[in-house]
Amino acid sequence: MSDLEVRQLRYFVAVAEELHFGRAAERLGMAQPPLSRAIRDLERQLGVRLLERTTRRVALTPAGEVLLRDARTALDAVAAAARRARHAGQPEPGLRLALKADYDGGLLPRILDAYRDQEAALPVTLVLGGRDEQAPAVRDGRADVALLPAPFDERGLDVEPLLTEPRLVALAAADPLAARPSLRLADLAGRVLPDGAPADREERPLARDAPAGWPPATARPGVAGVPPRRLDLAQIFNLVELGSLVWFPPVSLARRHPRPGVAYRTVTDLPPLTLALAWPRESRSPAVAAFVRTATAVAEAARVPAGAAS
Repeated sequence: MSDLEVRQLRYFVAVAEELHFGRAAERLGMAQPPLSRAIRDLERQLGVRLLERTTRRVALTPAGEVLLRDARTALDAVAAAARRARHAGQPEPGLRLALKADYDGGLLPRILDAYRDQEAALPVTLVLGGRDEQAPAVRDGRADVALLPAPFDERGLDVEPLLTEPRLVALAAADPLAARPSLRLADLAGRVLPDGAPADREERPLARDAPAGWPPATARPGVAGVPPRRLDLAQIFNLVELGSLVWFPPVSLARRHPRPGVAYRTVTDLPPLTLALAWPRESRSPAVAAFVRTATAVAEAARVPAGAAS
């Protein structure tokens, strides 16, 4: 059996995802007959049936399901390799750092200052994104290293935890709960997080601020309009002030953003947030290694209370 080609995998993934040859051909910008022939040739080459075809439907066989999973991984790896090669070939190389704005534990300015003094340091470009976008950016070659809250998908990545910090609840200053010095998750029954999840059943130790779909079915009444699919920090604060949602920011972010209409309170049973670094497992970049060493040292120094060193 000859080796598979990227073109063959791309054709198959399009058909497998669309489950319709016409839509797949349109997506690929080609005619349907050559696409059908290419899939038949692929099946003959592999010696297995990948798709069940009838006049009404197209369905994946068990072999097709396996190939779809692995083909996606292979295509992602090819795209990542191309991005990394283009980046490495730039006349002025740099280091791309993926992160979510304000999710740096207050460490980023110190890390960048210390990193500039490293012999292997390169100019740093920030790749800003929403929640859960940092690890994919490293995997697909858009970034060289990421500073991100855990947990996240660690496939193909090396990971170094930097610090763990408490999270608070941000709620409207006029909310009756703001009169209490501290709360428990159960006290937040009936409130929702920015992604529409019930605040009293918060399970994932991440600030939820990139909703997958709005409006939540359990949203509190009295707020007109439909919130956007993606909320930035200003939008989250505005909705908190209006009492339409609550939010669980890390304490470092809360300190940087005091607002008269927002009250921050301790939630005694709310899991903390862990900030970590992630970079490709196969990376041999001296610049990435220097950045990891620098960030780890800065985080370690930040954990030492003032005056603790003798």
